Amino acid sequence: MPRRRPGRPRRDETRPTREVVLNAATALFAERGFDAVGLREVAAAAGVDVATVAHHTGTKAALYDACFARVFTAEQQVLTEAAEQARSALRAGPDAARRALHDLVDVFVDFLEDRPETTALWLRRWLEPQRHAELDERYAEPLYRLVAELLTAAASAGALAEPTPHVTVRSLVWATHGHVVALAAGAPGARERREFRAFVHRLLDGLYGPPTP
Repeated sequence: MPRRRPGRPRRDETRPTREVVLNAATALFAERGFDAVGLREVAAAAGVDVATVAHHTGTKAALYDACFARVFTAEQQVLTEAAEQARSALRAGPDAARRALHDLVDVFVDFLEDRPETTALWLRRWLEPQRHAELDERYAEPLYRLVAELLTAAASAGALAEPTPHVTVRSLVWATHGHVVALAAGAPGARERREFRAFVHRLLDGLYGPPTP
């Protein structure tokens, strides 16, 4: 077995190597952005050599894409489940539909609070809106459409009035990213979480009316 060089971090043997590499790369890209991260730094953070990183992910651009794909898959899973539950609730009437929308927002906020690297990764990418724009098409637009189509379906069912679902979805997404940034900047955690959660639910009630108690 090859000996580890002095000071080299030991790779987490409990997880597949590709997952360890992506975890390390996501953290680095989220902290520094695309240009400031090299494959050697990713390899050092993952506890592997550069050839191993290249073997599992290819070029740095491919690695960057894989990091977004990874967070997208996790986010898509939780949002799809919540959206399906909300669609089912449409058949139960406006109150059930609005409650389901509140639940979906909670799921999204929970996701980003638990995975702040998702917000940091996207913010780094959006600092240069003309570069890597294809990442938005692959890993942001499908989720925007998922929720916007849900709002359209709810409006068609008479559960709410929503003339611009795409604007509403993006507004909620950006507000939640801003909330995560505030937490990362040192805002009082428990208080910030309570106040933001109350805010988004008040916002939904203002847009669509509160569910009947």
